[in-house]
Amino acid sequence: MNFGRIFLIKCLLLLFPKAKCTSTINIYKAVNETALLSFTAENMHETLWTRGNERLLQMKDKKIKYYVEKMQCRCKVLLNGTLRIERLVKEDSGIYKVSAYDKNGKLKANETTVLIVLEPVPQPILNAECINKTLYVKCTVKKTEDQMFTIELTQDKINKSQTNVTEVEFTTRHSGRYRCIVKNQVSKKTTEKEIKCPVGQLDLYLISSIAGGAVFFVVFVILLIYCIRKKKADRLEDDDEERMQIHQVDREMAMRKLPQPPSNPTPQQTCVQQMPPPQPHAQQRAVPPQPKPRTQLQAQSQLRDRH
Repeated sequence: MNFGRIFLIKCLLLLFPKAKCTSTINIYKAVNETALLSFTAENMHETLWTRGNERLLQMKDKKIKYYVEKMQCRCKVLLNGTLRIERLVKEDSGIYKVSAYDKNGKLKANETTVLIVLEPVPQPILNAECINKTLYVKCTVKKTEDQMFTIELTQDKINKSQTNVTEVEFTTRHSGRYRCIVKNQVSKKTTEKEIKCPVGQLDLYLISSIAGGAVFFVVFVILLIYCIRKKKADRLEDDDEERMQIHQVDREMAMRKLPQPPSNPTPQQTCVQQMPPPQPHAQQRAVPPQPKPRTQLQAQSQLRDRH
């Protein structure tokens, strides 16, 4: 049955709620499932189920009468008046009405049930493409005729959904886990994928250059600290050596200034020690100059004659 007609009937039922029926129930079922259409009534003697303008079956005094072929209907009525439909197909969708009477023929219930049979949603396909640092994410499904579902594409706080479409896509610059959800009133399927936008070649070179520069800077700082500490250690070592040399020279000078007397003096040292101390200059006797030798006088006179 066409779903457009079903929705039109539903709208009419909502606009005219007092038209023959007292209540309307919507039931969604998947293909190949079993539907139970029930109602509430007491002291029932006769129950009549119809679909649209077609009678399906009647139960009177616990006896069932079929107005359609039983195998084609794939339906039966329970003792409480509930209609059971097995192995549902999309053609089972429609408006089902039930009327219940007591033994006096008084109407006890008159209810309407809208049965909508849907196919399970297909498995979504999640694809992504990275172009110039922009991530294009797309969720697609294969839609059959008269199939209705909603597609949701989510990633953290990003959420985009559309109904009765075959694909949903959006662009972003955020990598992460994306989830594509396809659902309807009877089924739900999900596809998840971790999607990352690879870095461009230029960005890769830039990152490599920055990393290389950082490594070079760290090595340079380490070498600079090593050189400063080594130079300081060499300077301290030179100062220690110089201090030791000065200390050694001082010791040698002290040893030279304070010689130790020999234990057995020599005869010369004995004579020097026995010499009398020198007399003061005032007490020394003036010595008269001695005459020059004669030979020196003759030589001086000869030199004068030559000149």
